[in-house]
Amino acid sequence: MLAAMPDSAPSPLSAGGTSSRDGGDACPGTLRLHRADDGALARVRIPGGVLSADRADALLAVAGRFGDGELHLTSRGNVQLRGLDAECGGGPAELLGAAGLLPSAAHERARNMVASPLAGLDGSPSVGGWLSELDSLVCGSATAAALSGRFLFALDSGRGDVDALGADVTLIAEDGDCLVRVGAADEVFRLPSADGPRAALLAAELFLRAARDSGAWRVKDLPDDVRTALVRAVGATAGPVAHRPRPRTAKAPAPGPVTAPDNSTPATTTTTVTAISVGVPLGRLAPAQWRLLTETARRYGNELRLTPWRGIVIPGPFEPPGSSTRSGRSGQPGRAAEALDALAAAGLITGPDSPWTGVGACIGHPGCAKSLSDVRAEAGAAVGSVGRLPVYWSGCERRCGHPHGEWIDVVVTPEGHRISHVRGEHRDPRTVVRNDPAALASAVSGARA
Repeated sequence: MLAAMPDSAPSPLSAGGTSSRDGGDACPGTLRLHRADDGALARVRIPGGVLSADRADALLAVAGRFGDGELHLTSRGNVQLRGLDAECGGGPAELLGAAGLLPSAAHERARNMVASPLAGLDGSPSVGGWLSELDSLVCGSATAAALSGRFLFALDSGRGDVDALGADVTLIAEDGDCLVRVGAADEVFRLPSADGPRAALLAAELFLRAARDSGAWRVKDLPDDVRTALVRAVGATAGPVAHRPRPRTAKAPAPGPVTAPDNSTPATTTTTVTAISVGVPLGRLAPAQWRLLTETARRYGNELRLTPWRGIVIPGPFEPPGSSTRSGRSGQPGRAAEALDALAAAGLITGPDSPWTGVGACIGHPGCAKSLSDVRAEAGAAVGSVGRLPVYWSGCERRCGHPHGEWIDVVVTPEGHRISHVRGEHRDPRTVVRNDPAALASAVSGARA
């Protein structure tokens, strides 16, 4: 059904050349590090956020040997290692490559893929097959190596969670088929499920051709007429078109046990705990926390799924929950409850009542030279009751790592902290709080409510 892959020249910007933008693609990876105020930074791509326990161990070893020991989760389900020594050379890449985390040096920054973290766990279909095949196709394509470090693929199990993240190419599972979305277009194209990964790569290849003149990093950067032509070109190689607007709100997995219908008992409504979900305050994990998460994964399903909301899902199997308590069928604490209790004691978010739920921030000062404030400390000082809306603190106007959908946006400016309510493309009138921590915390709490 899909046409043969076209020849395509790389985007000049993606290749690091000159373009209408200021300079080339500066996104860091594991081979090209970023110089930050707290040392060098490496960004390790984890397609779909899926890690085995052994690979999680390898990440911790690199962070401890070459960096500050901590692991930072990103808004794309990747891992950043900070505080790397300037003399580390190729040491981190060598260890990560030995662990299978760097399968292609040419494509390491092009492997940007998010996937529904609960796919196959909450009753929605698995996207693991798509993920493995797409990663293999990208790494096998010489043209795809020209994709910028910002270009994003999303694999949605039908929940609409990662479809809402504004990826450049999105595959959506529906009724055993695959829907393909290019950028934020309302049109999707229906294909047999098996054709999805190849369609995603084809769309990326066509994007690179479309970006020749503009030097665009992402689909949304293309001129309107070029972007429209790109969507039509993808549609010409795919199946029927359907109207399906992209969801506005990207919902993170709720912290706590993850359940799905228990198909082993037909004609019943029982559920099984298939996984546990935890949030990570400000996306920063100390070595002991990472080690506990890895040990928990190894004990149950040997897998961790890093989410685009700076959380982690650990698939089971776990026992079914009790009828009225967090206990198993025997009356003793269930395995999911025991794991969640241990993770909560380690400082992770294991339930919706945590005051850290929905609170995020960029690295801030002193890690980033452009930040005007230590926003992580300010976010911690302002944590109060759980808010209806998430809040994200940014140390400057770049607002690195901000969420999508609806949230409270706190940005540090020379005039003070600007607080806005963001709903997609709409931003409400702004409030500015100047040099008053108590007033700042009150204003943020009121906005979240």
